[in-house]
Amino acid sequence: MFFNATARTLAGYVGMIFRKPPYLQLPENRSALGKAMAEFNNDADMLGTSLYGYAKQVVGEVVSVGRCGTLVDWEGGASRTGQGENRAYAALYRAEQILNWRVERVNGRSIATLVVLHEPTGGERTGTDLFDSTAGEQIRVLRLVHGSSLMADGPMEGRTAEGPRCVVDIWRPKLVDGKSLMVDSRKGKTEWQLVETRVPLRLGRPLPLIPFVFHGPENSRPAVARLILDDIIPVNLGHYRMDADYKHGLHYTALPTAYVSGFENAPALKIGSSVAWTTETTGATAGFLEYTGQGLTSFERALDHAERLMAVMGSRLLEGQKKIAETAEAMQIRQSGEDSILSSVATSISESLTHVLRWAYWWNGTEQYPEDITDQQALLDLNTDFRTHGMSSNEVTSLVSAWQAGAISQDTMFELFRRSEILPDGRGNEEEAALVKRGFPERQAKEAELEKR
Repeated sequence: MFFNATARTLAGYVGMIFRKPPYLQLPENRSALGKAMAEFNNDADMLGTSLYGYAKQVVGEVVSVGRCGTLVDWEGGASRTGQGENRAYAALYRAEQILNWRVERVNGRSIATLVVLHEPTGGERTGTDLFDSTAGEQIRVLRLVHGSSLMADGPMEGRTAEGPRCVVDIWRPKLVDGKSLMVDSRKGKTEWQLVETRVPLRLGRPLPLIPFVFHGPENSRPAVARLILDDIIPVNLGHYRMDADYKHGLHYTALPTAYVSGFENAPALKIGSSVAWTTETTGATAGFLEYTGQGLTSFERALDHAERLMAVMGSRLLEGQKKIAETAEAMQIRQSGEDSILSSVATSISESLTHVLRWAYWWNGTEQYPEDITDQQALLDLNTDFRTHGMSSNEVTSLVSAWQAGAISQDTMFELFRRSEILPDGRGNEEEAALVKRGFPERQAKEAELEKR
């Protein structure tokens, strides 16, 4: 039996990060840019996934396998539904689909100059059979080419493009009689051919960067980072092996074996309630061999130790509740290690998802580079508060006193209350202040009436 502590820890991490909805900063819907970004928020990948759901997929991939990536592209022609939508969308690529990449220094910055992606193709229905579809594969190569060259497609056909530009190559397997042509059948190597080369344009000009964002547990750089579940996985596998040995021992201790001694020339003996074993030999015996299984206790202790170890290395979701009282300070110290890991992951993915949001903003805007877009224009910030308990009464009193003394602003006080789940997330500071102001005269009247009594 496989005790899947790794998957439970993964689900716990994702659940803690999304215990509160992420903070999202987008333009207002009154402008055309705001409407485009609102559409991207409602359907980020043109598959019906909201930006919230897309962020959850990214967090799950990063926590489980350590990385993934997002290609932010523009759908200008026939889309997957057969209609042109003229909008930006995000395509998620898992770690196994990111085949190769290269980083170089360009204009004083380290940027990706090559990204190679593996993609499934097909899936469309062929003929009149509802269940007959074609499926294949292709490799998308995104290159950042430097210098000037003659454009061969789009509005800039026949014109010269200066500076770095993104070029996309599509490679597909060579087919012979409907089957992939193999270069080396013993090693399973397929021969690929270049089927398309194009230069994506935005506002009639080539892209100055590759519109691909890497997601990782520590940063948004292409370098492969250490998997945060790397310590739990080998312990989980060792737990599975020990469980197999433990169940193997239980099998032998739970099934007694019949034996006879002194049965000379006895025929085949059968076991059953209607069968009796008899012999004329003096001193013959019969019985069952049954093991006590004292050695299995070492396996039990080892299994318990492995489960506790996985709980400590994870988010303590698998650890049994303590029977003794524990102060809030001790609990905070005990959980500080796990919170730091979660905070690092949430902060890193917030940064990379903000890059995705800025690329979508850039596709619909007029800025020269996605880096020109500020946090006030586009921002996504995941939750980093993983406490399940709110403020104590003394903390609330101290916070209100600090506001009354002028040490902090009212907005800061409201924000701290909101993070401690005293105020609801959907209520703004102005609305909360208006509610407080509305109830203040009523409270004064009640206090005056109590004083009269």
